[in-house]
Amino acid sequence: MSALSRKMRADIRRRLLPDEQDVVATEPNRRRTDLRLAPATLLVWASTVAGPWLTPGILLVVWGSLAACAGVLLAMLLRRKKAEGRWRRSFLTTLTAALMLAAASTAHSAVSSSQRHDEQVAGLITAGASAVAETEITGAPRALKTPGPSGRAERWAVAAVVRTLTSGGQVMHAHLPVVIIGGQEWQHAGTGQVLRVTGKLRPPDPGGVEAAILTSSSPPVQLAAAQDWQQAPAALGKRFASAAAWLAPDARGLLPGMVTGDTGGLSEELETAMKTVGLTHLTAVSGANCSLILGALLLAARSLRLARIPAAAVALTGLALFVLMVGPDASVLRASLMGAIALASLAGGRAGRGLSFLCLAVIALLLLAPELGVSFGFLLSVLATLGIIVLGRCIMGWFPPSVPRWAAAAVAVPLSAQVLCGPVIVVLQPQFATYSLLANVLVAPLVAPVTILGTAAVALLPLVPWLAAVLIGVAGFFAGGVAAIARSTAGLPGAAPPWPQGVFGLLTMLLFSAVTLLTVWTAAHPARTVKMVFAAHAGTARLLDLLPEAAFPRGGPGDPGRLSDRGRLRVCNLNSGRNHQWPLPSNDRRRRQPIRRPGGT
Repeated sequence: MSALSRKMRADIRRRLLPDEQDVVATEPNRRRTDLRLAPATLLVWASTVAGPWLTPGILLVVWGSLAACAGVLLAMLLRRKKAEGRWRRSFLTTLTAALMLAAASTAHSAVSSSQRHDEQVAGLITAGASAVAETEITGAPRALKTPGPSGRAERWAVAAVVRTLTSGGQVMHAHLPVVIIGGQEWQHAGTGQVLRVTGKLRPPDPGGVEAAILTSSSPPVQLAAAQDWQQAPAALGKRFASAAAWLAPDARGLLPGMVTGDTGGLSEELETAMKTVGLTHLTAVSGANCSLILGALLLAARSLRLARIPAAAVALTGLALFVLMVGPDASVLRASLMGAIALASLAGGRAGRGLSFLCLAVIALLLLAPELGVSFGFLLSVLATLGIIVLGRCIMGWFPPSVPRWAAAAVAVPLSAQVLCGPVIVVLQPQFATYSLLANVLVAPLVAPVTILGTAAVALLPLVPWLAAVLIGVAGFFAGGVAAIARSTAGLPGAAPPWPQGVFGLLTMLLFSAVTLLTVWTAAHPARTVKMVFAAHAGTARLLDLLPEAAFPRGGPGDPGRLSDRGRLRVCNLNSGRNHQWPLPSNDRRRRQPIRRPGGT
């Protein structure tokens, strides 16, 4: 039995963590970082961010300028011969594609802006008019922590799209994204439902993608039910939460959040503790969940002797089913697409080009869902992935060969993600998570069992309930461990000290991140650090020797700051009127003359 377990561990290590010899062998063939898609990504992102702030007329001018520049570059590219400068042709092709993608994104933003700036609808929103709206729910309800102006203690917010709007006897057909805020009757709203809502309109916050905020004044009236495939994720999530009701309180609230993203049963104390130590990303369907699901499916497929491409197809099919299970909203699509592109890079044998695949994921997501461009969650997800791609491998390479690769990865992955996400997090929440790295390293071995076993339990719950209950019990045990780590680290002294706000806080966190990376590098390379210190000291000494002697005047005999001719350093006491020069102790063994005290005889 022990030999079999050792063989299984060796096989898993060989498949997921390649040997050092394989890495060294493929190092000369690794391609350099490809930055050609970076300009396109930045232009598309900038156009989506500018959409909610600019008027349709300005966006139309921007679109025309981008399209004209793209046309000119395309004409130049077609006139050039293929034999002319390969680098120049590649640069022009990349820039042309970037401008064309940015023009497409700007056109989408202009259409959305024109719908928001319609004269009749804009007038109703500005005036805060009462209206009856026929809406289609497009997102899951989320609980609001603060009470509203009406004094409601429990409020819920739901994303929706307005189809028709009736106010003052006028019926207007529109396609307006709104956020509906109402009481506890809105917590059961499901994606795809068509509801009639009565309430008051008000303008959204500046820079928001929604056209208005609709505050409901009465319970919703259902006009059409959601389709079966839209209702299935919510039903599975509720059934899973009910099946986990027998667990301990922390595990009962945390397990559905880590598996399906349902944080409705999470206690406020545990949620605060996880936020304090930087573990809130575990309670949402993120790229980490998709990576774990993909890795488990890929390992199972490869263990069945499937080739690389069929194994990737099986893993992608499982990922699609996982997305349908938890609900295909924008955040889940973002996580799944990033995980799928990472899998495609591994299946294609080009794992070193992760930045290019990340850029492709960002461009595709922004074109499909432009509202992600102004989402801080999307920004943090991209920064975390970028940190893992760019810095993670470098930090792992800093560790000596004696450190196992899994241990180096357990430290490098959260550290690289935290270094890039830290400046954005302090803007949103001006406090420093002192034990964030420690907490993420401690919970890393527990996250994989919770995600994999919990996901399997959700799928088996309608088919084999008793087996699903066993998996829920095991996953709940590990989820309870995550909760215990979050509570214990949040209770340590100095867990959340305040941090400066605004731009100054952003800049100071950038400096702190750079200092953190430098500290980790020096700790991993003590010998090289000592050599660099001695080299810097020797260079400074040589520089001082090269300076002219005139830069250090010796001074006259009466100058208190002169250098002694006999090589003895004297300290000047400028506060006393007598005995300005008091000699320091000397190594001269000859008998020294006693110094007469002031005023003595």
